[in-house]
Amino acid sequence: MSAVAGSAEVVAGFSLIGRWSDYVQMSRPRILAMSAAAVLAGYVLASPEIAWLTAGVAVLGILCLVAASSVLNQVWEAGRDARMKRTTGRPLASGRISRSEGFCFGVVLAVVGGIVLWNWVNVLTSVSAVLTMLCYVLLYTPLKPFTALCTTVGAVPGAMPAVLGWFAAGGAPGAEALALFAVFFVWQFPHFLAIGWIYRSEYEQAGLKMLPSFTDGGQRTGAVALVYALLFVPVVCLPRYAGMAGGGYLAASLILSFGYLWLTWRFYCERSDGRARQLMAGSLICLPVLLVCLVCDFLRLTGSGF
Repeated sequence: MSAVAGSAEVVAGFSLIGRWSDYVQMSRPRILAMSAAAVLAGYVLASPEIAWLTAGVAVLGILCLVAASSVLNQVWEAGRDARMKRTTGRPLASGRISRSEGFCFGVVLAVVGGIVLWNWVNVLTSVSAVLTMLCYVLLYTPLKPFTALCTTVGAVPGAMPAVLGWFAAGGAPGAEALALFAVFFVWQFPHFLAIGWIYRSEYEQAGLKMLPSFTDGGQRTGAVALVYALLFVPVVCLPRYAGMAGGGYLAASLILSFGYLWLTWRFYCERSDGRARQLMAGSLICLPVLLVCLVCDFLRLTGSGF
């Protein structure tokens, strides 16, 4: 083999690795991991005798649509992402991936996810997951430059993975699904307002209205976060009263929600990047622990196991 040919193969290899890495980055693996955990939690709560094959197919299909949401969002916002330090290195913002290629990748993910769920899980999950993706891409994304209400709209698809897991296991729309949705929906506001505060200057520079106000020193941001943290305390109790858990979960949920409230109160009193980062970190601990407590208490009550 000639030196030129060998070099070409090496370059091609690095190119393939780089392209794969860019596709993974566009899919936002951290969000996929959190979504997978929520889907599995919802699935177990609807069907404690878990059918692993169906569960795996459901997770795969739903994650395809979650990834499609992220990719198509980045296609839409490539220009704005290029103006923010935290997102300028993304494949689409940096130009490593063209918008047309990103769009095709997102559409393929969406179609594959919808077909997988329709054919091998159930119609309710497929339709709900596709509508969730469309809400994120066609409502939340275009609203971001115009109104802070985009956070409320974006919280709807953000609250759906556990509900989709519930549907995938055969659970029907009802009090249980509503309880799961409410927990995830309310939890998001202090979490995302903390992120919005940390990156407020970049969002303002890019023209994104991710906070209630950029001009009052964060008073309205802190107040809105605090209202939702207060609301989170009774909302986390809903799964208990929907019959999905017992006293063990109730005690754990109150401890976790009051801890979340305390972190939000500190952010409300001192709107600094440090307090916002503490709130963000606490939120990322609160929700997974809450899910684990909910599933474990449910399995304890039903006498089921994996």
